[in-house]
Amino acid sequence: MEVIAYSAAAFIGISLGLIGGGGSILTMPVLVYLFGISPLLATSYSLFIVGSTSLIGAVNNYRRGQLNLKAAFFFGAASIVTVFVTRKFIVPAIPIHLFPMAGHSISSSLATMLLFGVLMLMASISMIRSKHDDTQEQDCKDCIKFFKLLGYGVSIGLVTGLLGAGGGFLLIPALVFLLKLPMKKAIGTSLLVIALNSLIGFVGDLGHFDIQWKFLLSVSAIAVTGLLVGNLIGKRIAGAQLKKGFGWFVLVMGIYIIVKEILT
Repeated sequence: MEVIAYSAAAFIGISLGLIGGGGSILTMPVLVYLFGISPLLATSYSLFIVGSTSLIGAVNNYRRGQLNLKAAFFFGAASIVTVFVTRKFIVPAIPIHLFPMAGHSISSSLATMLLFGVLMLMASISMIRSKHDDTQEQDCKDCIKFFKLLGYGVSIGLVTGLLGAGGGFLLIPALVFLLKLPMKKAIGTSLLVIALNSLIGFVGDLGHFDIQWKFLLSVSAIAVTGLLVGNLIGKRIAGAQLKKGFGWFVLVMGIYIIVKEILT
């Protein structure tokens, strides 16, 4: 089981390297089901693993000129503040038992995993149905307007803060369709925003959780290695094909999580 868990950690990085998102949505199931981490602590670990991995990917994309700093700043301005406030004040205030339903007590752990399952379904549908054509992309500088992106940035910050997901599946469509960024530049920009959101969120967790640094750094190192492998693979395989294949995988995982949590 441990070998499978660490292999899955590498796959998290590979997906981030290939499509600039999706890795964060796998981190929670890997930590909870394969490593046996509690869901609430797993959201914190997920922020660090995804944040550090995405930061390395963002640096690599910046060196290749595939990163729009202005777009990253405008998105980050809203989402970073939101995710820090969420992790520092909202998450610690969430009770262990939320409310009764049909004779059972709904716990925060159950709610977290069910919300994550729904998030995975939404992400998978977005990736499977995507018909974006890279050849028709143009970098539109006039499309980057702060107030236009404020609400979207807050939404991504809430997702990141509450569930420990970087929000890449929300970011990339926004960067492509709202800001008209080329897909490759959207991937690089997405990685920077994910890194900032996730790492700031993790800082907000310090003092609230007992962090096992040796474990956390080892999983992060494997994920970073996977990201570098993903970058190499991405140069040889069409991004559209990868995104749809990954979308189907995320769909199956999302259904599994929802069914497992309901029946357990």
